[in-house]
Amino acid sequence: MPLRLEIKKKLSARSDRVKSVEIHPTEPWVLAALYNGNVFIWDYESGSLVKSFEVSDDNLPVRCAKWIPRKQWFVACSDDLKVRCYNYNTMEKVAEFEAHTDYIRYLEVHPSLPHVLSCSDDTTIKLWDWEKDWNCTKVFEGHAHYVMMVRFNPKDANTFASASLDRTVKVWGLGASDPHFSLDGHDKGINCVDYYPGGDKPYLLSGSDDRTVKVWDYQTKACVQTLEGHTNNVVAVCFHPRLPVLLSGAEDGTVRLFNSATYRAETTLNYGLERVWTLSATQSTSEVAIGFDEGTIVVKLGSDEPVASLDTHTSKVVWSQGGTISQASLKGLDPEEAQDGEKIQVAAREMGSTEVYPQSLRHNCNGRFVVVIGDGEYIIYTSQALRNKAFGTALDFVWSSVGTGDYAIRESISRVKTFRNFKEHRTLKPAVASAEGICGGALLGVRGPDCVLFFDWDDAALIRQIDVAVKEVYWNEAGDHLALVAEDAYYVLRYDRDLVVAALSANAVPADGVEGAFELLHQIEDKVGTAHWVGDCFLYTANGSRLNYYVGGQVMTLAHLAAPAYLLGYLPKEDRVFLGDKQGGFLSYQVNQAVLRYQTAIVRRDFAAANALLAEGRVPAAEYGAVARFLESQGFKEEALQVTPDPDQKFDLSIELGRADLALELLEAAGDADQGTTEYATKWKRLGDLALGKGDLALAQRCALASDDLSGLLLLCTSAGDLQGLAALAEKARALGRANVAFLALFLQGRVEECLDLLVEGKRHAEAAFLARTYLPSHVPRLVALWKEAVAPQSEKAAAALACPAEFPNLFEDFDVALQVEQLFLQNREQRFPASTWPEAKGQLDLDLIAFLKGQGGGGGGGGTAPPAEETAPPAPAAAEVNAPPPGDGAAEEAQRPAEEQRAAEAAAAAAAAEAAAAAEAAAAEQAVAAAAATQAAEAQRLAEEQAAKQAAAEAERLAAEQRAAQEAAAAEAERLAAEQRAAQEAAAAAEAQRLAAEQRAAQEAAAAAEAQRLAEEQAAAAEAARL
Repeated sequence: MPLRLEIKKKLSARSDRVKSVEIHPTEPWVLAALYNGNVFIWDYESGSLVKSFEVSDDNLPVRCAKWIPRKQWFVACSDDLKVRCYNYNTMEKVAEFEAHTDYIRYLEVHPSLPHVLSCSDDTTIKLWDWEKDWNCTKVFEGHAHYVMMVRFNPKDANTFASASLDRTVKVWGLGASDPHFSLDGHDKGINCVDYYPGGDKPYLLSGSDDRTVKVWDYQTKACVQTLEGHTNNVVAVCFHPRLPVLLSGAEDGTVRLFNSATYRAETTLNYGLERVWTLSATQSTSEVAIGFDEGTIVVKLGSDEPVASLDTHTSKVVWSQGGTISQASLKGLDPEEAQDGEKIQVAAREMGSTEVYPQSLRHNCNGRFVVVIGDGEYIIYTSQALRNKAFGTALDFVWSSVGTGDYAIRESISRVKTFRNFKEHRTLKPAVASAEGICGGALLGVRGPDCVLFFDWDDAALIRQIDVAVKEVYWNEAGDHLALVAEDAYYVLRYDRDLVVAALSANAVPADGVEGAFELLHQIEDKVGTAHWVGDCFLYTANGSRLNYYVGGQVMTLAHLAAPAYLLGYLPKEDRVFLGDKQGGFLSYQVNQAVLRYQTAIVRRDFAAANALLAEGRVPAAEYGAVARFLESQGFKEEALQVTPDPDQKFDLSIELGRADLALELLEAAGDADQGTTEYATKWKRLGDLALGKGDLALAQRCALASDDLSGLLLLCTSAGDLQGLAALAEKARALGRANVAFLALFLQGRVEECLDLLVEGKRHAEAAFLARTYLPSHVPRLVALWKEAVAPQSEKAAAALACPAEFPNLFEDFDVALQVEQLFLQNREQRFPASTWPEAKGQLDLDLIAFLKGQGGGGGGGGTAPPAEETAPPAPAAAEVNAPPPGDGAAEEAQRPAEEQRAAEAAAAAAAAEAAAAAEAAAAEQAVAAAAATQAAEAQRLAEEQAAKQAAAEAERLAAEQRAAQEAAAAEAERLAAEQRAAQEAAAAAEAQRLAAEQRAAQEAAAAAEAQRLAEEQAAAAEAARL
């Protein structure tokens, strides 16, 4: 049966001809040496080019490049006969030296010593020591033609093998310059060689121009197997270090995979990139890199998931590596060694090898048996002694969740068989287009292209079809919950066993299954790698980088993984979940069983059991925070408030529950380190919002003051009519530099003088002057003087244009009346009107005092419109009303009439004089306005002329810039044409040099072939003569 290895393309990078590739042992990188003189480092996970190096100055071919990971170097050889070494992190050239007298074909790095081997067309192999300044410490001679490749023996690094066009493979030792022995058998030149990486076979692989691949036993020097199939020269071969396959690449453009145990041809890869030149595989990954004429391909063979199974009954893990089955116990681990995420050192016991190459291992439900699946076959062994119990052919195998020997196999895409106690029980033919897989558990699942069908193990009756394209199905131990894992999500369902059993007992199962057998609980968008149920908690690895668990619709991260790992299972006695990595190692993370049981009880609404776990102290205090967060996610906020030890979470919960008293206690108990922080202020503001919603204005004001929410505090003080609060707010705002809030607080108190001082402190002289003109006109001269001083440094003309009422009283109408109103305002501003007297006091508050005083003859400066309402002040009794004479009899009035007429005449004369003065003032004002208009016109003319001059200068500068740009563009175009001409000349010269070199090599090869033919004919003639 075939190996059925999944082959997935990881990287496809187009480039010039690739002569050498090598995969980095720890990073997801592949090193590619190109025929155009460059070396590329590709990231095969992301598909991006990490770095590129121009190795050859003349673009001569780089035939080989190899990593030296312990030094962060790589070495490369090119056709200028030099070897170069680079630091691939800093891109610094470490060394450069001439190594051979002819083309260098290959480089090989010693696995532990500071040595590098090079082989060349000059028929020699040289050993270089980088600790001795890259000196050549030994030369190996013995080949009669080009030496194409050298490889160290992984089992004995003091020996190496070489492949040559003289049709031999020679094995050498580092201690001698002559070969130990030669392997002959190919009909044409040998291009490549590789050692078997395992310790069980002394094998060596070679590929030749005779289109064959040979497997040699280098101990008996015999050819074990000859592999055929290629239609052109075989130029690359390798044993895969992890999988039982060997690969060969040829100039026919294909890579062929063979089973290294049976030598059966498994598959052929052809990516349409012309000839294959090189192959590379590494022990640390299952990837294979291939170099073609037109680029680099990296493919992944099989899966990185370890072939291992954990028996939760005995705490023993069984795994396979290289076909060998081993076992180890994970019971009673040392707490110091079993740290979260650290590799576990286990005492492995080798159990033996299997007849098939294991691709999967699985224990049955009670751990007594383990099945090995691979090569299209399955073998069931006893888990302790590895004795054969049953076997057969199958594409898939799954155990039932009950019964020691109950299982199912998928024979084909249309046939599934079930077994009871290791004997065939029933045959299923699922009603799907193609049965792509089967799933074990409480029910037998059959995966189709876009659905999964569940069958009863005993009766093979269809229980239900669920239309979801799933990859895997996971059941919990109780068999009442399952997870359907799709590509980018998983679905958690509840299984109603009682309903299904009742339907089966009554023989009343419809053709489309039992409706209501499954209930969808949650759909979680997450990519599941491997998974395992612990009670009602679903543990799984997500995207290979996180260990998560689901419970009650919530997903929590248990740990972040340093490298991809695969879930094996959970051991309750150890309170740890165990994982395996692709290198075959094991690691673990602690999962507190009491916490999982508590969360499970909450999900099941078994509050008595959950409370008992807390009361008995089974849940560690360190886990209370996680428990509280889980309770909060489930909606049990009051319980979470009682459990959580985290002050921040407790505060958040108290706010959500409306517990303002508890939130206040928490804030008052905060330490000095928390006070003064932004988070601390935010908490006070949140508490203030809660208090305001509850109508507790006193607490809201305290919170606003503590959180420096001055705007909110202003609103609260004004709403409550709190003068003391406003006074405190003004002081605090002034201290914090919040000028606008301080201004409003002072103004609402009637402290206009302090408002003026605040504006002056903020250099806002213009606003201060206007405010004084409205409310305190006696301060205007002082403020205008300050305004002029501030403006003068910027513009003397603007400062001179500012008019002061003391100097130009004719420009300020009713200014003298405003001064009288100011006195009334100062006398009465302490008088307060309760809000309840608003209807009666409204008329007095709206009184226009300037108009009133003018109407009573208390103002000078003539008539005119009344000033704005803000220039009014609280009303005071009018003087005319206070000094009016008491009424008298008619005789007295008659006696006083002449006097009154006299006074009326005098008043009329005074009014006429006043009108004349007003007319004079009006004329003066008109003259001042005319002068100001003339000044403004002159200034506007000057500004227009300056603007025109600036525009002309800008246009000239633009034209000059355009001219310069045109000249620079012309120069750039000329430079580009010159560069293209130089490049064309260089390319033509390089092509000519390459053609001449190729002709020279062809002539040398033809001469060598003719000489070899002549020698062969002479030998044949001599042999014939000797025979005769």
